[in-house]
Amino acid sequence: MTGATPGPVPAGPITWPNGSTAAASFCFDVDAESAVLHASPATADRPGVMSHQSYGPLVGVPRILGILDRHGLQATFFVPGYTAERYPGVVRDIVAAGHEVAHHGYLHETLEGVDPETEATYLDRGLEALERVAGVRPVGYRAPMWEPTWATASLLAERGFLYDSSLMDADVPYELATAGVPDVPSIVEIPIQWALDDWEQYCFIPGVSGEGLIESPAKAQEMWSLELDAMRSVGGCFALTNHPFLSGRPSRALALERVVERAVQYGDVWVAPLRAIAEHVRALGLTPRTLSRPVLDPQ
Repeated sequence: MTGATPGPVPAGPITWPNGSTAAASFCFDVDAESAVLHASPATADRPGVMSHQSYGPLVGVPRILGILDRHGLQATFFVPGYTAERYPGVVRDIVAAGHEVAHHGYLHETLEGVDPETEATYLDRGLEALERVAGVRPVGYRAPMWEPTWATASLLAERGFLYDSSLMDADVPYELATAGVPDVPSIVEIPIQWALDDWEQYCFIPGVSGEGLIESPAKAQEMWSLELDAMRSVGGCFALTNHPFLSGRPSRALALERVVERAVQYGDVWVAPLRAIAEHVRALGLTPRTLSRPVLDPQ
């Protein structure tokens, strides 16, 4: 009797467009107040915390849009439906600037322990809000806190999503098999990782994220530049996640812009929004990978 179920096979290498050696995407999770309200509704009574979060759409997003415009780049902005409803003009500005708007829950709901029916209501409410406010129906999704469920891929496939960006088991995108959706056998998965997230570097909110640190932007720039270099050497996909309420602050935005400049100056790194990367991967006709929940064999 074996003690473990077979694990997945590794994701294969990817060929990138126009002879590029690697890909890079700059992603921004516009969580604003939703990042804390779902887990801690009482923070609505804390103006200091709310102002810390609203800095993102009020100041951070315009500053980031300026960085992207200076370098002629398109990016992906993951927007909770609640953020779109609270800051409709900001989300419309993102769309008007030519960037991708993707789905990030409605109120940044944590999905751990959530049943598929409840998860589906979060997806549908977020879709409705983004369509109504921004006039877009997203094809990309990122689970809040990067915490999808085993049902997420199938729920996304049923709703016509092209890709997800919530998992961490590869350096390159791949086709992720879906279960129970005969007409949509897979969605594209674009992996992420905690080291490529500014939350772990900058987020300190007393009573909410009090275990966080406030690191020097020089450290974050060094980390992300090293990972960009390494992803280029292995032909991977560098997907950096920033939050405008964090990396939209002046010194952090300067550090972010230096990483952007590095990616552009290589000349052989394809810098694109996640939708374009997912469309490229879909065109490759890759065999879907199956990921399954580990099953313990009780002794």
